[in-house]
Amino acid sequence: MSCGGEHATPCSEVLAKVYAYIDGELDDHNCSDIREHLDECSPCLAEYGLEEVVKKLVAKHCGSDPVPADLRGKVLHRLAAARADLQVREGVD
Repeated sequence: MSCGGEHATPCSEVLAKVYAYIDGELDDHNCSDIREHLDECSPCLAEYGLEEVVKKLVAKHCGSDPVPADLRGKVLHRLAAARADLQVREGVD
């Protein structure tokens, strides 16, 4: 997508990074570039708004599924085993 305007950061680059931007996974420089672009480019801002709404909707309805009762115990057990294995390896090396 391109609005046809000239921007410091191209529309295609902004839209490629929009999920990382929404998730807060970009460094300060990239965040600043994305914000600046969205402030001046209404087509990308509209696209960003849609992406953000969809992501929030998915998180709201899919992110709250109950976790099976035994899953937490299994995960904690495997983490403890991995940690113990790592400690043994570090002690040997």
